Amino acid sequence: MIKGFKALIIGATGATGKDLVNVLLQDNTYTEVVIFVRRTTQITHPKLEEILTDFDDLEKVSAQINGDVLFICLGTILKAAGSKDKQRHIDYAIPLKFAEIAKRNHMTRVVLLSAYGASATSKVFYSKLKGELEEDISKLALDQYIIFRPGLLLRKDSDRLGEKISAGVLKFLNALGLIKKFKPLPTSLLAEKLAKAPNSLPNGKHIVELDDIFRF
Repeated sequence: MIKGFKALIIGATGATGKDLVNVLLQDNTYTEVVIFVRRTTQITHPKLEEILTDFDDLEKVSAQINGDVLFICLGTILKAAGSKDKQRHIDYAIPLKFAEIAKRNHMTRVVLLSAYGASATSKVFYSKLKGELEEDISKLALDQYIIFRPGLLLRKDSDRLGEKISAGVLKFLNALGLIKKFKPLPTSLLAEKLAKAPNSLPNGKHIVELDDIFRF
């Protein structure tokens, strides 16, 4: 087991990212937690460093993209982004640039929060986007590269009506013993799995699919 990890997080203000920050701050494996955010989170903790970041000019913080493992939890939905181009910038361009700078700074571990069905050859825009990001980060030839592909996430106090309806339908079907593979995943549980991954898996590339996350 490796101890004394310095963890970097992008997407720390999203549902999973927030939970991941809390998990890492409580995990003795991680001695430093650095989050890159557009505006302050008002979180204070001896292990936490907050770096206000212009995500359109990452070179300004390039020297600070330095540590042991980079957690990429950044992402949005099309409605929030406003256009496919803007969603691509947030979900693909920014995470890839972070990973490239991290590799340049001799970081060799990346944990990527992707999505179920991610594939660079998919005809579905979102799935294709995630698949392309997975592949292009893979080209960086990292020592350890871990990809999580969850399905529907249960976010605490979610205000997304469609998400709530989908979660309710899935829970009902699961209760009947149907499509248990697709049961909703709480972001708090996902965060625990993300934090655990670098120490639980050996070097190399690993893809943790939806039905494996609960058993991980």
